[in-house]
Amino acid sequence: MDTRVFELRTYTATPGKIEALHARFRDHTLKLFEKHHMTVVGFWRPTDAQQADRQLDYLLAYPSQEAAVRSWQDFQADPQWKAVKEDSEKNGTLVDKIESVFLRPTDYSPLK
Repeated sequence: MDTRVFELRTYTATPGKIEALHARFRDHTLKLFEKHHMTVVGFWRPTDAQQADRQLDYLLAYPSQEAAVRSWQDFQADPQWKAVKEDSEKNGTLVDKIESVFLRPTDYSPLK
């Protein structure tokens, strides 16, 4: 049985902070995801301008849900992440809300 899972994450940015959130991902978080064995499938912005001012969606892949849990624990404990987060939020938090759902591909899904 294939244990690979995907995690769909939706971030609602604090008003006025979406560009700072994009910069944090672009400049720091992607490298840390790689370090902690989190495979980035993609990042998306809504096409609606109002939603795009507040929302960021992305998809990660992991060998298993257990691996995802370990990766997130290691990521959040990483001193480099803690420093990046603290520095990027010196003028206030960037994210109001995070939604996460783990997904398993169907047997007919082209992406497994």
